[in-house]
Amino acid sequence: QVQLVESGGGLVQPGGSLRLSCAASGSAFSIYTMGWYRQAPGKQRELVATITSGGRTNYADSVKGRFAISRDNAENAVYLQMNSLKPEDTAVYYCYVDSSADYWGQGTRVTVSS
Repeated sequence: QVQLVESGGGLVQPGGSLRLSCAASGSAFSIYTMGWYRQAPGKQRELVATITSGGRTNYADSVKGRFAISRDNAENAVYLQMNSLKPEDTAVYYCYVDSSADYWGQGTRVTVSS
């Protein structure tokens, strides 16, 4: 079993930045892909970015060039640096981990508004 704890959400003005963090813990486990998804009000959950254990990244077109995903394998942590935030980035952001099963964090809310 893997537990995920997210942090870093909040309210930010358009053009601002936020950094999300997610730490995984639990009994002995191996983590493969880590990532972030988001769900805006009234919309389906969508992929934001993923990163493999080898460091290969994948981004949604809507965040390319603005967001950067990274991970610390020693700490079993994944991060999402979000720059040039737009109102349409407003959503609940969920950490995701593939550890022979899919695990999800509880979500952290990001609100981009002036």
